[in-house]
Amino acid sequence: MEKNNNDKGNQLKTENHNKQQQEEKKLSICDIMKEDTSEVIKKVESTMPSMFQNYSDLYTGYLHMLDDVFGTCYIAEKEFFDKLNIDQGVLRQIKSNSESMKKHYIENIEMSAKFFEQYVKMRISATESFDNYAHMMMESYSKMLSQFNKSLKTPE
Repeated sequence: MEKNNNDKGNQLKTENHNKQQQEEKKLSICDIMKEDTSEVIKKVESTMPSMFQNYSDLYTGYLHMLDDVFGTCYIAEKEFFDKLNIDQGVLRQIKSNSESMKKHYIENIEMSAKFFEQYVKMRISATESFDNYAHMMMESYSKMLSQFNKSLKTPE
């Protein structure tokens, strides 16, 4: 009698499990990929501003540190370079070379910034073009599939 009750209990458990499985939402590969991809994209979008800000803060600190290091040069100049009695003509040439290098670096920075800006605009445009193309292809596929399904239907 106990074995019979165990069989009935196992049968009820199996039936309940089967009902639960049937009641669960039917999974779609498209839903799975879209939901998971969207979640990852939203996470990246939410963390990007702070990542860029942190990098900017780090770079700003680095530049200020370099500025301070060169600021300490005055101490060394008073203690060391003034005693060397460097010719003013040599210092003027160093100044001229430094300004030339500075101008070159600034031009490169500006050119790089413009290049990066144009590169990003081009990538955005390419992404939008692909998105438009994908929508057109989906509409075309949908129409073709609809016509195909109509042709499969037999007249009654």
